[in-house]
Amino acid sequence: MERDYHCCATCQHFQVLKHPARKTEYKCARLGYMTKPAYRFECWTPKDIVVERMRKKHIRFTK
Repeated sequence: MERDYHCCATCQHFQVLKHPARKTEYKCARLGYMTKPAYRFECWTPKDIVVERMRKKHIRFTK
């Protein structure tokens, strides 16, 4: 079930960079990579709200 939540958009290192004259870009602040919301990396650290939702659905997250 963790796979339902495990993606860059739910990670605390995920950044949205909005540029007025260009497209919106997505970046992993930790790795320094440009990414997309649906991508997955093994270093995933979920946001607090995601951890709480996982707990409510009885999904265990371990670091």
